[in-house]
Amino acid sequence: MWLNNVLETIGNTPLIKLNKITRDLPCTVLAKVEYFNPGNSIKDRMALKMLEVAEAEGKIKPGGTIIEGTSGNTGMGLALAACVKGYKCIFTTTDKQSKEKADILKAVGAEVIVCPTNVEPEDPRSYYSVSKRLATEVPNSWYVNQYDNLANRQAHYEQTGPEIWEQTEGRVTHLVVATGTGGTIVGTGKYLKEKNPNIKVWAIDSYGSLLKKYFETGELDQKEVYPYISEGFGEDFVPDNYDMSVIDEFTKVTDKDGAVMARRIAKEEGLFCGYSAGSCLQGMLQLKGQLKKDDVVVLIFHDHGSRYVGKVYNDEWMMERGFLEVKTFKDLISGRGSQKTMSIKPSDTVLDAINLMKKFDIENIPVFDGDTNVGAISENGLFNKILNNADVKTEIVATVMERAYPEVSFDTPVERLSGFINRENGAVLSKDESGFYHIVTKYDIIQSLAK
Repeated sequence: MWLNNVLETIGNTPLIKLNKITRDLPCTVLAKVEYFNPGNSIKDRMALKMLEVAEAEGKIKPGGTIIEGTSGNTGMGLALAACVKGYKCIFTTTDKQSKEKADILKAVGAEVIVCPTNVEPEDPRSYYSVSKRLATEVPNSWYVNQYDNLANRQAHYEQTGPEIWEQTEGRVTHLVVATGTGGTIVGTGKYLKEKNPNIKVWAIDSYGSLLKKYFETGELDQKEVYPYISEGFGEDFVPDNYDMSVIDEFTKVTDKDGAVMARRIAKEEGLFCGYSAGSCLQGMLQLKGQLKKDDVVVLIFHDHGSRYVGKVYNDEWMMERGFLEVKTFKDLISGRGSQKTMSIKPSDTVLDAINLMKKFDIENIPVFDGDTNVGAISENGLFNKILNNADVKTEIVATVMERAYPEVSFDTPVERLSGFINRENGAVLSKDESGFYHIVTKYDIIQSLAK
């Protein structure tokens, strides 16, 4: 039987057991994988619910414009609903969010306005303020305000909570959510606690967000607020969707730990999830000492990794922020001290090259004409040439040298260096900050990868 439109595919997402990362835990850990929604995130649920409530209350008329400040996922849910129902969309977002999120919103017909991240919510430049202003200027528009719109948490009370209860056959003991607007954790948690008051609800926050301290003290401490990289959770104010009585505990996760764990989830569990999924699992592991045998823990994995291919899943982005522990060309030669890279000139003889190889026990010698890398002499290459003609030893290097070794940057990862090594080419070169050349050979890379 067919469905009438894409909105009918929202919800009923799978609950998938994690097996590798959580293998040492005494309990069962399940992920509610929300990227199976049509907009690839949990936000589809509350986006549709908020729009349906607004329609019922007469807050938006046919042909109207939906206006919202969004990190991307709520906008996607609203945009899908707008496509089906015939509305326009204008979304404001921050320059912290991945470019992929903005591009996806534009692909489904939304207008996207990017605002600065590092300003107060009340600042007229903030994405909150800009969206509110537009709602007063654009005729026949509806300002969604997912943070204070209680239909947000109602969606999860009516959908996400019941699904988890049914899928676990009532065995769920813990709900873990990387929380932002508060809708998912409060709506889902409220339903589950009504079913079983002993269920624990754990909230995952980011460093740079004030939610954890507010939960613990009731104080809105702006000193807690500073720029952070994690996306989709944490706040610099407390949205109306929060009912802190539903939450049992908060823990904070660093930007690095969340990003690294997201990549582990993809590689080890086969779930290509977003940044907040990594933070959610990492936060749960930080509280693992409270878990017991027979516990059934449900994690919310909010969205899909495709939103973060230019960030979390990009090696260069991770390395720039010190998030990725990778060995580079520089690391491979760091233990050599002041050892000089042996080289030879085009005018030297082949016998000179052979003697250099013997003296220093090396197999690859770069050939330099002054400061220019012009060729190479390798033990394998010379062996074949001398077998065919013993007199080659008296010739000059220029007549028998091989292609010059490739040059790479000093921070090139080891894994990428291996791509330059093949049967014809046994080494790569790089200049350090002082302009001196260094060489890394096939043997250096094999030794590094074996450690």
